[in-house]
Amino acid sequence: MKTPLSYQCTEYDCGPTTLLNAVSFLFERKQIAPDLIKYIHMYCLDGFNHRGEIGKSGTSCMAMSFMGSWLNQYRRMRDLPIRCESLASDEIHISENSRIVGCLQCGGCAVVRVDLGGGHYVLLTGVEGDKICLFDPYYHEKPYRIRGVSTVTDAPDRMNRKVSWNILNSEEKRYYALGEPERRECMLLYNTETFQSDNMEYVI
Repeated sequence: MKTPLSYQCTEYDCGPTTLLNAVSFLFERKQIAPDLIKYIHMYCLDGFNHRGEIGKSGTSCMAMSFMGSWLNQYRRMRDLPIRCESLASDEIHISENSRIVGCLQCGGCAVVRVDLGGGHYVLLTGVEGDKICLFDPYYHEKPYRIRGVSTVTDAPDRMNRKVSWNILNSEEKRYYALGEPERRECMLLYNTETFQSDNMEYVI
């Protein structure tokens, strides 16, 4: 049994919440050990604000990169069939033959950093035509009135938004844009037991 994806509890915890959502998206609840939840919270929320308050600058790029390596080691220690890959900035874009789209089409997911009035982590979970399915952990009561962004309410275990490829690929400061290429972040995650690698047109 898989559980619905979760919303962040504060203004700052989009990073750990999105990582936990990736795990929930990929695995059955009975496969997820409690120590995994503990360590995700322990290693994220490492950013300091201008007053030196821990956590109030969210999760740093360095911490998110570390979590990818840590999860790959966790796979070996706990026999959880998870695999993570961090993409270089020039690989982080949405296109027909991109690494991200290939991952999503084969049952994986992607943690990416987008603009939501500041850096913000969301989970990409699928592709539907010219839209990317994603789960934004920041709870917003009213739909965003943005062309190319639609609210989804009937797929709590996969998405709460559909966002056009054009918006995600934008280098401008706008909601859900990946932003300037050199500052982009993306981590691909797979369940190696269910990943449909035969559908991919290239080797990862």
